[in-house]
Amino acid sequence: MTAHRSAPRRAAVLAAAATTAAVLAACGTQDASTGHSGHDGRSAPSASAPASAGSHNAADVSFAQGMIPHHRQAVVMAELAGTRASSPEVKALAAEIEKAQAPEIETLSGWLESWGEPVPPETEGMAEADHSGHGSHGMPGMMGPQEMAELERSSGEAFDTAFLTMMVEHHEGAVAMAEDERENGSYGPATSMADDIIATQNAEIGKMNRLLGRE
Repeated sequence: MTAHRSAPRRAAVLAAAATTAAVLAACGTQDASTGHSGHDGRSAPSASAPASAGSHNAADVSFAQGMIPHHRQAVVMAELAGTRASSPEVKALAAEIEKAQAPEIETLSGWLESWGEPVPPETEGMAEADHSGHGSHGMPGMMGPQEMAELERSSGEAFDTAFLTMMVEHHEGAVAMAEDERENGSYGPATSMADDIIATQNAEIGKMNRLLGRE
C-alpha cells in the first residue's frame, strides 16, 4: 500500500523538477542573448567587453597626440638645464619637470596604442612653431628652432633667464591644452591628467615668474 501511494508522488516531484529546469534554461538563454539584468533592471555589460570601450572621444585623442610632443620638448629643455644652468633653483625645477612629464609621455602613448590611434613620431613638434608660438599641430607654447638653438648655446645666468622665460610660455601652452581636455574630453584618466597638469604647471609658472623677478 505504501509503495503504491508513493508512485504518484514521485511522478509529481519529477514533473515539477522538469518544469523548474525548463524555466531556468529559458532564463539562461535570455541572459546570454540580452545580458544579465541587475537589481536595478539595467543590463550588465558582457564580461568580454573592454572596460574602456567607447569611453574616449576625439578630444581625448587630440589631447594625447598634442601633449606627447609638447612634453618631449619640455623634457629636452629640462635636460639642457642639468649642464647649462647656474642656479640651483633652476636645476631643481628642471629636474621636477623631467620627472613629472617623462612618465606622462609613456602613459599618453599607451592610451593611443590601446585606442588604435597613431603615436606621434619621436621628432614631431620638437621645434615646429610659428612666430606666435603656436606649433603646426595647434600646440601653444612650443619653441621654434631658433629659440631652441639659442637655449642650447646659452649657459650660466643667460641660460637661466632664457630657460625660465621659455618654460613659462611652454607651461602656459600646456595649461591651455589641458583646460581644453578638461572641458571637452570624456576619458576619465585623461581628464584627471589634465587636472594634474593645470595644477602642477600653474604652480611652476608662479615659481618661475618669481625667479625672473616678475612677482
